[in-house]
Formats: sequence, structure tokens, C-alpha cells
Amino acid sequence: MWNEIQKIMKAKKISIYKLSKLTGLPWSTIANYKNGSEMSFRNACKIADALEISLDQLRKEVNEDGSKSSD
Repeated sequence: MWNEIQKIMKAKKISIYKLSKLTGLPWSTIANYKNGSEMSFRNACKIADALEISLDQLRKEVNEDGSKSSD
């Protein structure tokens, strides 16, 4: 999921610091997600809202056969 977030952040020119401010999440929490920690549904919603995307867009990393790709 982080790969998709990072791609969208890059396209929108949003830094981790700015994402932190937009979501109200601590910078360290977002950095933990970048380093592989699993995010809660609530925080995924906050990030999707801040990036003005749907949760489905965050879940794009699903293989053609329906299995989840590894993050």
C-alpha cells in the first residue's frame, strides 16, 4: 500500500511532513508505514482523504489473480 501512497504523493508533490500535517498523524507514524508497518483502517482513510483519493486507489497493489502483492 505504501508504494501507491508514495506514487500519489510524488505526483501531487506532497512530502511526508505535509502529509502528516494534512492527516493529523504524527510524522513518525507515517515514517513507520514507509518502513513497512501495517496501517490501521482509520489511518488509511485519513491518508486517502488527505490525498483526495479513494481507498480503492490505495489498494491497487493486487495481482491479476486477486491475491495481494507483498509490500
